Amino acid sequence: MTAVLGATTWLSEPTWGQERLVVGSTIEPYAPSAELSGRLTIAGSDTMQPLLSRLAAEFMRRHPDVKIGVEGGGSKGALKEFVLGYSLQGRGDKARDGGHEGASKPALLATSRALTPEEINRFTSKYGYEPLAIPIAMDAVAILVNAENPIQGLTLAQVDAIFSGARKRGYPSDIATWGDLGLKGGWERQPIRLYGRDERSATREFFMHAALRDAELKSEVREQPGTASLILALAKDPLGIGYAGMGYPSSMVRIVPLAEDDGKPFVEPTTESIANGRYPLSRFLYLYVNKAPDAKFDLVTQEFLKFINSRDGQEVVLRARFFPLTSSQVEKNLAAIVGSPVTATIPHATQ
Repeated sequence: MTAVLGATTWLSEPTWGQERLVVGSTIEPYAPSAELSGRLTIAGSDTMQPLLSRLAAEFMRRHPDVKIGVEGGGSKGALKEFVLGYSLQGRGDKARDGGHEGASKPALLATSRALTPEEINRFTSKYGYEPLAIPIAMDAVAILVNAENPIQGLTLAQVDAIFSGARKRGYPSDIATWGDLGLKGGWERQPIRLYGRDERSATREFFMHAALRDAELKSEVREQPGTASLILALAKDPLGIGYAGMGYPSSMVRIVPLAEDDGKPFVEPTTESIANGRYPLSRFLYLYVNKAPDAKFDLVTQEFLKFINSRDGQEVVLRARFFPLTSSQVEKNLAAIVGSPVTATIPHATQ
């Protein structure tokens, strides 16, 4: 299949939604090490909330005396809660918003990007040590269009010129109409309408960094409070384009394959292309733990992290439509969780 855009061609036919995803064969099933009781609160990423809610439900099914609260609302506010050491919401708010009852203090920070050096320094200045980073799944930021849109692929320079006026990737002109991307058949003069996430979102920050090289978004971007609302907006707007994490599949929108540069192949986000970094907007999803290097883990927190890094936990990742960790990454995580107190290796995802 030849794409609309110059000499760039498909790497392969699109496979997301059809690909048979599997958990690594060497990842062990979950084996509870003790009977548990207690509470755990996770605060953070809206993108990760559906995944964490499923993981929490499966864990509580195995440990009925444990209560886990999962709070969304975006990584930015949750980071403040995590650093301060208490929740900015009341207990009643948690029960209404998250569906799971939780304790006041967030033990785990969920974020859909690695923390910046400045954020880590803010944490370190309060506690005297860095937070422990545990990748729990792989994901990608997808460029989405309405299902009726015929665009076959975009380069990162084109994505940059669509969403940012700075054009730091060097595209020669602004892209404002679908005709600017070579579409014909009535699309030539149709405006491109932009959709994105709001300022609370780590997905927004990741997209600006990885796709726009830290440039600002155009002022006309219609910002949405969550991925689900962004997809709904695109489903209603044939002229729209937006970016979002891949955990909310929908037949009402279509993922646009991306090429790193003009002349390079368009790459669909698949397990392989995300794991090996060929898909340009790959990323890892993290849980951060407030744990001193010489301190013991809280038992509920440790056991929950062990569950996530088991075959059972990674199968939940699959059912939530995210991508499982590699066996080697699980091995690194478990060394940090149950081995000697060392910092987990942060993968070199595209940032």
